[in-house]
Amino acid sequence: MKSLIYSSLTEKKRLGRKSFAVLIDPDKVNKPVLDQLIKLSLEAGVDYFLVGGSLVISDHLDDCVQHIKSNCNIPVVLFPGSPSQVSKYADALLYLSLISGRNPELLIGQHVVSAPFVKKSGLEIMPTGYMVIDGGAPTTVSYISNASPIPANKGEIAMCTAMAGEMLGMKLIYMDAGSGAQQPIPEKMIQAVAQHIDVPLIIGGGIIEPEKAYLNCKAGADVIVVGNAIEKDHSLIKEMSAAVHSVTTVTV
Repeated sequence: MKSLIYSSLTEKKRLGRKSFAVLIDPDKVNKPVLDQLIKLSLEAGVDYFLVGGSLVISDHLDDCVQHIKSNCNIPVVLFPGSPSQVSKYADALLYLSLISGRNPELLIGQHVVSAPFVKKSGLEIMPTGYMVIDGGAPTTVSYISNASPIPANKGEIAMCTAMAGEMLGMKLIYMDAGSGAQQPIPEKMIQAVAQHIDVPLIIGGGIIEPEKAYLNCKAGADVIVVGNAIEKDHSLIKEMSAAVHSVTTVTV
């Protein structure tokens, strides 16, 4: 099985280099909007596009991915909210298991249903321990998952959950406060998790300012994902990317 993107993530982590990903919801973009996002992302040196969402109700996923792939060389990674959100035209897929919740369907149930199709897709599959963190407001991901998020002040729970995910074989840990979160994940929690796992750590949800992206990276995040803020203001791509890429940590 190919592992080009995962290899790039682990190599960047080894070198202490941070990555910035723009999250695109197929329901919220058309070709002119995509063209602008692609142009700005190329200029800003964006590392990855994440495509997907908790609730994709259109049938534009394939078109969205193909349009991105036809117009730039930025890798496209699927961020699926359901088994139906798979496109063979992407480069890789985050195979998400909701390890912060107790919903068996999102721990393994939907994976059993989707496994044959995912295997046949030819995508690079990256097993990802997905952790939903309380962002101070109900979000789509918490509603769809039917699972309570980890309280933002319970860093020890997040730490132990991430450690368990890694020991169960997850290749990535993704901590998400959810789209529209009022409060992003605290740096203290990010640091607690980052200090106790070796796999790359992805952080998303509620990041609306470049300074927050910078502080998250300093706390130990390897990849910063921003979607909602960029939907509202595309010009943030340049500032967010610069903030993320300004952080370099020296590994021992």
